[in-house]
Amino acid sequence: MSRRTADRVRVAAVLFDRDGTLVEDVPYNGDPERVRLLPGAKRALDLLRAEGVATGVVSNQSGIGRGLLTDADVRRVNDRVDALLGGLGTWVYCPHVPDDGCGCRKPRPGLVIEAARRLGVAPGDCVVIGDIGADVLAARAAGARGVLIPTAVTLPEEVEAAPATAPDLLTAVNRLLAQTQGGRR
Repeated sequence: MSRRTADRVRVAAVLFDRDGTLVEDVPYNGDPERVRLLPGAKRALDLLRAEGVATGVVSNQSGIGRGLLTDADVRRVNDRVDALLGGLGTWVYCPHVPDDGCGCRKPRPGLVIEAARRLGVAPGDCVVIGDIGADVLAARAAGARGVLIPTAVTLPEEVEAAPATAPDLLTAVNRLLAQTQGGRR
């Protein structure tokens, strides 16, 4: 997108990281009342839905494995985000701590592969948008494309290594739509 752009490509689904991408990052948030959408998030989802692009969330939630959150806490927060954004097609999250060695925790491909399966699309027809290197690495590992939206927590080397970047979520989605499905945007 910003540095390297692809020719027109098919995008069947866009998968988002949750914290720091769609909503303000509140570490280990289990309280739906603390959910705040990031600027442009609702508009970005509305644009994707209007173009018939499936959406989902892929999120590491190690607070469950650390005993700081319950599965029910994460689901309540996800439900709040879903309600504020008008509904996403699927939610997939990893409850494990980094040392568990699971195949789902980003940067591994499991969450992306599972979200694509649930949406009925090939991982290669997905784009993953997130705010840290693990998001774009998970995309790459699953055969999807990744877009990094740098924030204060994004490392400079993650920005340099990212296949594509955008300054914010709405810009990322507008650029993606301009590249896809005949470039209608």
